[in-house]
Amino acid sequence: MAFGTQDDTDEVMNEINMTPLVDVMLVLLIIFMVTIPVMKHAVNVDLPRASNAAQTTKAEVLLLSIDAQGQYFLNAQALDDSALAERFRAGAAQNPQPDLHIRGDRNTRYERVAQAMAAAQQAGLSKIAFITEPARK
Repeated sequence: MAFGTQDDTDEVMNEINMTPLVDVMLVLLIIFMVTIPVMKHAVNVDLPRASNAAQTTKAEVLLLSIDAQGQYFLNAQALDDSALAERFRAGAAQNPQPDLHIRGDRNTRYERVAQAMAAAQQAGLSKIAFITEPARK
């Protein structure tokens, strides 16, 4: 063997040998697979228990009916305009605020319905709904 001679086996290698890299990756994968479940339960914490049932407070419903003559009935009790406004103010002060459901007769003048809605708005009621009946076929 001579020191300065070159034979065919001493050529420069153009490709990276992937086998050691794959071995290292497999070893790391096994290490992570073993240590992650252990680390997940490393700290024991006594968590508080809570019920999963929803806590809902049902708001009161003020049912305002207006007959064909324009008379107001709040929860089936006849009222005049000033007493109606006073009941609306009392309802607006409640927490949670009650819903106002308006049932107007078909022959009621719109003016009476609009007056009731204005009184509710001035009193501070924010949830107003109209109750209707489905059309008959």
